[in-house]
Amino acid sequence: MLKGSITALVTPFKNGDVDYDTFQKLTEWNVKAGSHGLVVCGATGESATLTDDERNKLISACQEVTKGKIPLVVGAGTSSTHKTISYSQQAQKLGANGVLIATPYYNKPTQEGIYQHFKALNDAINIPIYLYNVPARTVVNISDETIARVAQLSNIKGLKDCSGDLTRPIKLNGLLGKKDFTQLTGEDELAYAFNTSGGQGAISITSNIVPELCAQMQNYCLQNNYKEALAIHSKLMPLHAVMTCESNPIPVKYALSLIDKLSPEMRLPLVELQPTSKARVEAAMKQVGLI
Repeated sequence: MLKGSITALVTPFKNGDVDYDTFQKLTEWNVKAGSHGLVVCGATGESATLTDDERNKLISACQEVTKGKIPLVVGAGTSSTHKTISYSQQAQKLGANGVLIATPYYNKPTQEGIYQHFKALNDAINIPIYLYNVPARTVVNISDETIARVAQLSNIKGLKDCSGDLTRPIKLNGLLGKKDFTQLTGEDELAYAFNTSGGQGAISITSNIVPELCAQMQNYCLQNNYKEALAIHSKLMPLHAVMTCESNPIPVKYALSLIDKLSPEMRLPLVELQPTSKARVEAAMKQVGLI
């Protein structure tokens, strides 16, 4: 079961091209730091700007490093059910341990449409599927009832939730009963509170920068040692807060550049961090003791 600190890996670029060597170094750093899993080709990885060939090479590059040591989950959601199935089948072929599927964006499906989308995907692949509820990006929120219904499908194994609703883990655990279903937050600032409400971890932006501390915090939560978990979470709060000062992953790439992990280069339509936001990220990095 996917749980703990799962890093939503950034995609490094160099002169417009994917920097695979740097990507593999970031992957290795996360494995050694104790991250519990990795997400490749997600929103933090600028998936919307990647070609199909780049996606496949990134998945393979990650596999070369992880070698089954920790789960590799591939972001494969699109606004088309057919394309989502195609991306997910390719991820399965390349050895992914699961796929993370955002609700179809732009076309605004109904709750029934969302269910049928995931049912079609469920019937097309044989690896774990994790729902990704991110209404700020997709303009669609999966209802608790739809999540509970989708969770009955054989390959649906969990949820990444970015609704900000801290009552959701409690309500879903009640609806699902004893069914094995992982609830993860995609909002670093809520990571501690989400776990205390019944969640099992986070798909994290901040863990790109401090993978060891994020993993330690989640380990304490999994051990029900919430006092130690809160101490780490409190320390990281300045960093969590500033990771959304501009569109993800602009701030996290700049933060990584400050510790010489990669270039802050983005792909259009995203651009590098603006001066006032740079000052905020630098201040947070200093407060946490990283620079």
